[in-house]
Amino acid sequence: MKRSLLAAGGIVGVSALLLSACASEPASEDGPVTITYSNFTSAGGNEDNLQTIVDAFEAENPTITVDITTLPYGDYFTTLQTDLAAGTVADVVDTNYDFFPQLASSGSLAPLEVTNPESYRESLIDAYAVDGTSYGLPSSFSDVVLYYNADLFDTAGLDYPTSDWTWADEQAAADALTDSASGTWGDHQPVSFYEFYKVLDQNGASFLSDDRTSVAFNTPAGIEAAEWLTDKSGTVMPTIEEGQGTADFDTNLFLEGKLGMMHSGIWVFGALADAPFTWDIAVEPGNTQQASAVFSNAVGVSAASDHIAEATAFAEFLTSSQTMIDVRLDSGWELPPTSDEDQLAVYLTKDTPANRQAVFDSLDSIALTPLVENGQQEMQDIVTEELIEAQAGRKSVADALASAEERINAVIG
Repeated sequence: MKRSLLAAGGIVGVSALLLSACASEPASEDGPVTITYSNFTSAGGNEDNLQTIVDAFEAENPTITVDITTLPYGDYFTTLQTDLAAGTVADVVDTNYDFFPQLASSGSLAPLEVTNPESYRESLIDAYAVDGTSYGLPSSFSDVVLYYNADLFDTAGLDYPTSDWTWADEQAAADALTDSASGTWGDHQPVSFYEFYKVLDQNGASFLSDDRTSVAFNTPAGIEAAEWLTDKSGTVMPTIEEGQGTADFDTNLFLEGKLGMMHSGIWVFGALADAPFTWDIAVEPGNTQQASAVFSNAVGVSAASDHIAEATAFAEFLTSSQTMIDVRLDSGWELPPTSDEDQLAVYLTKDTPANRQAVFDSLDSIALTPLVENGQQEMQDIVTEELIEAQAGRKSVADALASAEERINAVIG
C-alpha cells in the first residue's frame, strides 16, 4: 500500500459538475521544450497507461515533450529527497498526502494557477492547498480491498467472501485454502505500518492518543490486531525467508494461482487483467467493525523548474483531462479525481472485477492515517521494523509493541 490517506469528510460527497476543458497549450518563448516527470504511481503494471496519457498531451501540445522516469514506490521518496538536495529534481513530481506537507513547507513546490479547479473532487484538491493556494493537483484516489481467486474457492468448496465477513471468516477460508503440497497459500496481508493502523481500527483500537503526542496501540486490542498480521506468516502466507515482503510478491503469487486471498489496493486491477482464472474483490473484513484504507496521490511542479508554465499545463492534463479519466476507468488504475459523478458511475459497468461496487462500499467506513507534526516517517518506519521483528519470531508481539511505543513516544512527544 502504498498510498496516502484522505480525511473522511469529503470522499463520498461528490458534486455532479461537468469536466472542464483542459488547459490550453502554454506559449513558450524558447520554442520546443522538454519537461521531466518523476513518478511512482505507474510502477508495477501501469506504465503503458501513463504513456497513453502523455502521448495524448504531446499530441495536443506539440511544442512540449515529456521525459518520464518511473520508480518503485519503495525507492521513490528517498530518491526524491536526494534530488531535492542535489538540485536535480524533475519539473513535475509525484507526491502523496503524507509527504506533501514536507514538500510544500520546504518551498520545493511552485504555487499553481489552476484553470479548472471545479473539475476536481473538492476534498481532494483542497488536500493539496496551503492557505487557499494549490501547490499540488490530485491525480487519483483509491482504497484497499480483499482480492480472492474464485477458482480456488470453487475447488475448495468455499463460499466467496462477502461484505459482512469478519476476521474469523477470513481465517477459516485461509486455513482451508492453504495447501503446502501444492505450494498454495490461503492469504496475504503486508506486515507494515499501513496495514497496522487499519487493523487497529478494525479491532476498535487507536494508533495515537487524542492529542497525537503519544501512541495508544500498546493495549490488548492492539496486540490482538498485531497478531492478526504477524501470525499469518508461515501459516497461511509465506514467510520473509520465502520472499514475503518483497516488491509485488503478493501480486505475482496471486497471478500464478498460488494465493487464495490478498489485501491490496485497486491499483493492481490492471496487473491482474490477464489472470488465467476468475477473480473478484470484496470489502475487507473487520473484527469488531469494518475499516478500509483510502489513499490519494498528487503531482506538483518544482519551484526550481525552468518551464513552470509547461509543467503546470502537463500537471493539469495528467490530473483532469478526459484522456486521463478514460484511461483510469478503463484500466482500473485507481480512480480519477473528477467531480463528475456520472463519469464514476461508468466505472461500475466495467468488466473484471465484477464486484466493483466493493470499491465504493469500502468508503463507508475508513481508517484514517495517523499523522503527527514531527517524526512522521520515523514513526512509520519504527512500526514496520518492530512488526517485522515479531513476524520473524525474533520478538513476541507484546515486546515488539512495547518497544515501538517507547521509541515512537521519544520521537513525537
